[in-house]
Amino acid sequence: MNAPVQSPPSSAARLVTIKAIHTVVWAFFVGCILAIWVFALRGDFFHAALSIGVVLVEVLVLVLNGWQCPLTSLAAGYTGDRRDNFDIYLPEWLARHNKLIFGILYVAGIAATLARWSHAST
Repeated sequence: MNAPVQSPPSSAARLVTIKAIHTVVWAFFVGCILAIWVFALRGDFFHAALSIGVVLVEVLVLVLNGWQCPLTSLAAGYTGDRRDNFDIYLPEWLARHNKLIFGILYVAGIAATLARWSHAST
């Protein structure tokens, strides 16, 4: 018996997939940013530094891509929508202010880690 021929996924289905992946990746990095704070407050400087490094890789990806996630460019090929959340499952206001909010939390988390570390080593 021959298997039925499947048609390629539609643009809408591809966009849904990209948005879902983008949301999962975003949640992972938000988790890492929040983990920096938890690890710093617990005095677990190794894991705080590890989380800082993981997020730093994402920051470098953004910098090298003109401060835009590569998944945004990919999603743009499947829709004409250009609202702030066209490429991710986030409320529009959060997508609009995402880099500012989590950038501040990231830098402050690094500062908190360094402050706790300097106090722990004295």
